Amino acid sequence: MRFFSYRKHFSDLSEQEIIALAISSEEDDAQIYRGFAERLRGDFPATASVFDGMASEEDEHRALLIALHQERFGATIPLIRREHVAGFYARRPIWLQNTLSLERIRGEATAMEQNAERFYLAAAARSQDAATRKLLGDLAAQEAGHQVAAAGLEQAHLTEDTLASEDDTARRQFILTWVQPGLAGLMDGSVSTLAPIFATAFATQDTWTTFLVGIAASVGAGISMGFTEAASDDGTLSGRGSPLKRGIASGVMTTVGGLGHALPYLITDFWTATAVAMAVVFVELWAIAWIQNRFMETPFWRAALQVVVGGALVLGAGILIGSG
Repeated sequence: MRFFSYRKHFSDLSEQEIIALAISSEEDDAQIYRGFAERLRGDFPATASVFDGMASEEDEHRALLIALHQERFGATIPLIRREHVAGFYARRPIWLQNTLSLERIRGEATAMEQNAERFYLAAAARSQDAATRKLLGDLAAQEAGHQVAAAGLEQAHLTEDTLASEDDTARRQFILTWVQPGLAGLMDGSVSTLAPIFATAFATQDTWTTFLVGIAASVGAGISMGFTEAASDDGTLSGRGSPLKRGIASGVMTTVGGLGHALPYLITDFWTATAVAMAVVFVELWAIAWIQNRFMETPFWRAALQVVVGGALVLGAGILIGSG
């Protein structure tokens, strides 16, 4: 398949190209670490310091590689990057890196160093040229050294108390940005759509009409809740995070909450569909109580009383109105 690929295989690279590839890789990794540091500096300064140190390590190794290239091949370094080499390890695009949590960022940094070391070790084992094997082995050793240096930096900057504090901050941010608006949406979608869906069901006893009303109520409520949440707070002062993320969480979960007891009305038999819908409502309300207890630290029975009793009242109102 090589004939059809524009990328060059590692086994076909010259020693100069291997050094050039190592130089560009070190530069890319340094930029990634600086991006991590800049993103985390406001909320997680200790972890940002770790990535500042790791970026400096990458700069030092890049300088050593450039000096090696100048000594052996001159000052002109060929432009060769990871994406030019078939089978070479890849890095996440910046728009995916920006979505990573604190824990995932730390894991990503570890994986970056481990992937590079494994690649160079495997490449050295496949090489038949002594000089190339030595070069690849040196690069593998440097990548292993990066891991040791990273561990030392982490010990210097991240104490157990600091890690616990930063993890707690990350958890609170996750709750404020995703869980809280999503839970509000789920509650609104599950409870507010009960009355129109069951009123329509008992008034018409037509499952298709009830399904259409349920879809309309769920989607409409989702759009409304999503825009309301996004417009209510830009997150700058409250620290609740991106209004877009909160709006998506709220809007999607509102729609899901309503669809749960609208979808059973795809069943053509009215009483079967209604029984299934009521069972779904029961599960939805208890799930909301569990989420409140799990993430919002609301006592379970208090959450259950609020949600289940409130939902039962709305459900009863819808049935009474529809039956009248």
